[in-house]
Amino acid sequence: MSEHPPEEGSTDPPTDGPTAPDRLVALRRDLHRHPEPAWREFYTTARIIEELERIGVDELHVGPDALAVDERLNVPDDAELAEWRERALEAGADPELVDRMAGGNTGAVAVRRQGDHETGPTMALRVDIDGLPRAESTADAHLPAREGFRSETGAMHACGHDAHATFGIGVLDRVRASDFEGTLKLLFQPAEEVIGGGKPLARSGHLDDVDYLLAVHVGLDHPTGEVVAGIDGFLAVTQLRAAFSGEGGHAGARPEEGRNAIQALATAVQNLYAIPRHSEGVTRVNAGQVGGGTATNIIPEAAHLEGEVRGETTDLREYMDDRARQVIASAAEMHSCEADLSIKGQAPSAASDEAIVDLVHGFADGVEGVDSVLRRDDLGGSEDATELMRYVQERGGLAAYLCVGTDHPGGHHTATFDVDERSLPIGVELLTGTVLALARERPAAD
Repeated sequence: MSEHPPEEGSTDPPTDGPTAPDRLVALRRDLHRHPEPAWREFYTTARIIEELERIGVDELHVGPDALAVDERLNVPDDAELAEWRERALEAGADPELVDRMAGGNTGAVAVRRQGDHETGPTMALRVDIDGLPRAESTADAHLPAREGFRSETGAMHACGHDAHATFGIGVLDRVRASDFEGTLKLLFQPAEEVIGGGKPLARSGHLDDVDYLLAVHVGLDHPTGEVVAGIDGFLAVTQLRAAFSGEGGHAGARPEEGRNAIQALATAVQNLYAIPRHSEGVTRVNAGQVGGGTATNIIPEAAHLEGEVRGETTDLREYMDDRARQVIASAAEMHSCEADLSIKGQAPSAASDEAIVDLVHGFADGVEGVDSVLRRDDLGGSEDATELMRYVQERGGLAAYLCVGTDHPGGHHTATFDVDERSLPIGVELLTGTVLALARERPAAD
């Protein structure tokens, strides 16, 4: 339990304990110092569990107990996982917990039952926990560098997931000290940045009884003090890899004997961008990484492409996906090569339910620190929280994706991104208030 718990039943922010502003800042900064990319979140998960156990939960599911393991996408190889495992242990992660995450089965689900939980609703809050594989700024103007909590791992929390995990811990402690009656599930999801963790969490069984699901993000170009009650505009996405194989040969002596994999690759890239747009909505395509070949005088026998297609709806994503597969297969055939296609990440579109948006919009302006409340806004990108949202909605529950604004000096995914720490207590208060209001009012799906 908390070292200094607030008075039972109180909903006022505590001045000490895990949800005090200084404790929230300390936790966020510790997570910021130890960012880990998808499926490598060993230290992060262990640190979160330490906080969960301090507060007190009824069930704690770690790694393979939190996920449908076979549904994972974009999992690194064993050597990469072993390297990050050792880094986590060197940073002080509990070895027993790290062992439970063998194979990169990171993340956790915590369950707290409170009051008359058998008749109360089951709520879930999803927060993502992974970092990005990019370096962080060393400039003195960058607060983490100046204050000594810049990343020590070579990766970076360049999208605010350190703040999201902190929100989850803060909400659990606030709900514990409230008059909430029901079941609260905290979903600490790995691998959002590669669109690889949402599906295995959604299909883990932990969402089967959820009545209300909340997800949250900081920033998204909204300033500190601004809240968005419902984020929409999620583009459904498929991330794919195509490996082209041909036959090598001498480019000068016998060029006719080779089958040039880079020719197939180049044809595929050009024609991916030629996929016709669609009259029913927005579509996107991008060839983000290409490579192949060894020397100027060798016909390349192998080449690869990593890219993505997106659609305003899941149906439009399927349209782009089907056309992309056709383009890649045809490009390989044109140059007498083969193409091996694999899916690296995938997520559907989703929309926030009006009943939750109404509720949040109605009380958010009373949250301390909030000076602007928007009803809805479009993300304009993709997020695999949509896997969880759709899973709950298709079973008769309600879901919404909230935004807690934060001033960030650099854009998301840049070396200078940072979270305005004044947004931490705002996020905890907003999410806690939403949980309590949903439990009290129990809106029903249309």
